[in-house]
Amino acid sequence: MIDRRTFLGALAAPMAGTPALPHLTTASVAIGRELSEHAGDPEATARDEGFWKLVRQSFHQHPDIIYFNNGGVSPAPVQVIEAVRKREDEAYTAPAYWMWRVQEKRKEAVRERLAATFGCAPEELAITRNATEGLQTCQFGIDLEPGDEVLTTTQDYPRMLSTFRQRERREKIVLRKVKIPTPCEDPALVVRAYEEAITDRTKLLLVCHMINLTGQILPVRDVVAMARKRGIPTIVDGAHAFAHFKFRQEDLDCDYYASSLHKWLFGPLGTGMLYVRKSKIQGLWPLLAAEESLDDDIKKFEQIGTHNVPVILGIASALDFHESIGIERKEARLVYLRDRWARRLLENDRVHLNTSLRPGESCGIANVQLDGIDTAKLCRHLWQAHKIYTIRIEHEEFEGLRVSPSVYTSLEEVDLFIEVLEDALQNGLPA
Repeated sequence: MIDRRTFLGALAAPMAGTPALPHLTTASVAIGRELSEHAGDPEATARDEGFWKLVRQSFHQHPDIIYFNNGGVSPAPVQVIEAVRKREDEAYTAPAYWMWRVQEKRKEAVRERLAATFGCAPEELAITRNATEGLQTCQFGIDLEPGDEVLTTTQDYPRMLSTFRQRERREKIVLRKVKIPTPCEDPALVVRAYEEAITDRTKLLLVCHMINLTGQILPVRDVVAMARKRGIPTIVDGAHAFAHFKFRQEDLDCDYYASSLHKWLFGPLGTGMLYVRKSKIQGLWPLLAAEESLDDDIKKFEQIGTHNVPVILGIASALDFHESIGIERKEARLVYLRDRWARRLLENDRVHLNTSLRPGESCGIANVQLDGIDTAKLCRHLWQAHKIYTIRIEHEEFEGLRVSPSVYTSLEEVDLFIEVLEDALQNGLPA
């Protein structure tokens, strides 16, 4: 039997000086180092299959599934999964002690690294559970009066539209939506659509950095500047943009920005971030109540009660992996994969792309429609016959297949996707 005094002494020991648990396997460290030391420039590296095979080895993939819905949720690298599991193993031994006295302090290092990656001060960045939480904090947290108008596009994320519709029902505000071209290859048209829809009742704008339906990148900086001149705040939906392609906060000059980290950063499931410019924190109500003493503190947006701190700490490993690849090389590879399938299919005049392929207008996500082919049946055929997982987009203005490979995707998988669609165009879908 274990002596009680010995047991209590052992329990007290880590409280005196808590050692950090190792969070990377030897293999993960070796791969990360090799990726970091790779000398190729982004364009050359995008075509270096040896580099991307190393990246692929970092993911624990299902052997039978070709996953082309990274725009929904991405798999996490093995090192991220391991980091979360080890922190959870630690936490479950004495949760109130480990999570609130130890791990909560370690969380600040994660905040600092995320802020540095986004290009803001740590005091301006809250760690959330997803983009929805961050965006709804802003959508509900800005005071509006009955009759005040909020303005966005018809292509915004459904959850964000339903958020404003609830405020319509409850507070009698007015939601207005503008249409933008699909695809859009003139950013000025987007700015003009917003500008022409503004009235003297417009009090708030919402703009996507990257539209989830098509992968279209919108001119956020220009929209924000146009609205700011009129004294109108703008919320930026960055759910699909952060860690997907290169930019920093200063490139957008926005006041409010929210993103999910389980998409293109490859972070743990259920992680996100919210940026609020320091001067705007006090004027923004938190989604869940916070003490008045936190009025000017970014942490007032994190007052959600008991939450899974180990997944937050796992963000550090996701940042390690992201940095080992490099954002320029990641962006170049995603564009290379997109162009491989999209440009090949566009050789057929029955193929229509709902996404611009011009530089800076999109990145790893694109939306394709095949004339004469039912998109729902095509999506089902891809899955049932070939275990290629995509998503059908059905919108009142267009429809198509949203395709989003990732850095671990092989050329063989992309080429199989091409072959299946070309076969459908030539022979139709099986009955």
